[in-house]
Amino acid sequence: MKSFLTLVGVGCCLTGAALAGQAPLAASAPNIPISSRDRVYTADQSSNTVSVFDPATEKFLGVIRLGASTPQNLSPLYTGQLLVHGMGFAPDHRTIAVVSIGSNSVTFIDTATNRVKHVVYVGRAPHEAFYTPDGKEVWVTVRGENYVSVIDAHTYAKLARIFMAGGPGMTMFRPDGKYGFVCSSFHPVVTVVDVATHKVVAAVPQASPFCPDIAVTPDGQQVWFTLKDIGKTQVFSAHNPFQQIALLDTGPITNHVNIVRNKNGQFAYVSIGGENAIKVFTTGPHPKLVATIPTPDLPHGLWPSGDGTRIYVALENSTGVVAIDTLTNKVVAVLPGGQSPQALTYVPDAAPSGSGTANLQPLGLSGEVAHLALGATGSHKAATTVAVNDQGLTDLVEAAVTGLKPKAKYQLALTATTSAPWGKIAPIADFMTNPAGAAIVTALTPIKTIVRPNGQVEPADHARRYLVIRPIGADGPDAPVQVELAAAR
Repeated sequence: MKSFLTLVGVGCCLTGAALAGQAPLAASAPNIPISSRDRVYTADQSSNTVSVFDPATEKFLGVIRLGASTPQNLSPLYTGQLLVHGMGFAPDHRTIAVVSIGSNSVTFIDTATNRVKHVVYVGRAPHEAFYTPDGKEVWVTVRGENYVSVIDAHTYAKLARIFMAGGPGMTMFRPDGKYGFVCSSFHPVVTVVDVATHKVVAAVPQASPFCPDIAVTPDGQQVWFTLKDIGKTQVFSAHNPFQQIALLDTGPITNHVNIVRNKNGQFAYVSIGGENAIKVFTTGPHPKLVATIPTPDLPHGLWPSGDGTRIYVALENSTGVVAIDTLTNKVVAVLPGGQSPQALTYVPDAAPSGSGTANLQPLGLSGEVAHLALGATGSHKAATTVAVNDQGLTDLVEAAVTGLKPKAKYQLALTATTSAPWGKIAPIADFMTNPAGAAIVTALTPIKTIVRPNGQVEPADHARRYLVIRPIGADGPDAPVQVELAAAR
C-alpha cells in the first residue's frame, strides 16, 4: 500500500507550512491557534442539551440545558426545547445558533456567558442553521416544509422565506458570500441561491434524495455533501455551471462532511456511522481516499479547530466526542458528553475572558448511557451498535443498524436467548432499511430493567433478555438475523 504522504500528493500539494483559513472561513483568513478560549459544542438530541468542551485541555466543562428528558417532554411543550439537533455559529464567534427539531426553534446562545439570548420559532422540523459570511443573516433549513427561513442575526426578525423543493437539509455558503448551497433531504436536488437577492439561481442534481450535511472548501472551489441513504458523498464545483466533480462510495450511514487545511494540504473529512470511522479525502479534481480513522460508535457531526491541527467528532452512540490529530490522523482524546450528540461546531475565541464556565451544569442523568452491540447470527463481528440512554422513568434506545438487506422491513426485539429456540420475543420497534441496508432506529422502553450490560445480577422478577433484529416477511416476523453479542461494552 502506498504511504500516506504519497497518496496526499494526489490532488493536493504539500506546502511545508499549514494552509490558513479553516472552514467555514475563506482560505485568506488567518489560522487561530488552539487555546482555552476556544470551545467545542455538541447538540445533544436525547438529553436536549448543548455539551461544552475546552479543546486546549481536552476536558468536558458542562452542559447548557434547553429542555427536559422523556417522558416529561411528551406533555404539552409550553417551555423548553425538544430534539436539540443542529448548530451554527456567528462569524464574530460570540453566538451559537442551536436548532431543535421537535420544538421548531432556533436558540441563540451567548458563548461568553452560556446564556440563552433569544429563541426564534420557525416552520415544521427545522434541521440546521448557519450565518451568512457577513454575519448579518441566519439561514435555517426548514426540512419539514419547503423553504429556508432567513432571520436577521441582530434583531432576530424573520426577514424572508426562500422557497425550493421540499425538505431542505442544510445550507452552507461559498466563503465570498455570493452563493448559498442548500441540499435536500427529500428530493434529489441541491438548490443554489444568490445570497444578496435571496433568488434561486441553479439546481444541481443529487445522486439520491437524502442529504443531511454540506460543506464548502475554504478556497471556494468545491461543494461536498453527504448522501446518508445510499452511503455516498458527492462533490461539485462551487462555480457556475456547478459541474459534478465526483461521486464517492463512502459507506453506510454517511453522516457529515467538513474541510481541514494543514501543512499536508486541504482535505475532506467524512463521518461514516455504519463503519464507525472517519474517512479522509483529497480535494483535488480527482478526490482520493488517504486515510480511514476508527472511532467509537456512530460518528456524526465534525468540525476542525481554528488552525486545522485537530478535528472534533460527535459520537452519537458513544455519548461524547473524539479529538483527532489531523497531521497523523490518530484519535488523541475521547471525552464524555450529553446523550445522542448530532451536530458539532468548533468556535475559536468563544470565551474571551475568565473561565467561560458560567451557567454550565453537570451532566447528571444525561451521562447515564449503556452500550450494546449486535452481530449476524453465528458471528462475533459487530454490525449494529446500540445506545440505551437513561431518561429516568424510561430509556431511549438508539440503534445504528447496518449489514441488512436494502429497503427491507425488520424488527428490533427482545428474546430470552441468543440462539434458537428463542423463547418469547417482545417487539420494540419496526423499521425499514435504506438503499445501503442500514437504518437509525429509536424507541422508548424501560429496557434497563431487563437488559443489563454491566453484568449486574438480575432481580428475581426480571429474567435476562437480549436484543435481536429479525426480518418481517409476508406472514410476519421471521427468525432473528442479528443478535446481541456476549461482550457488552
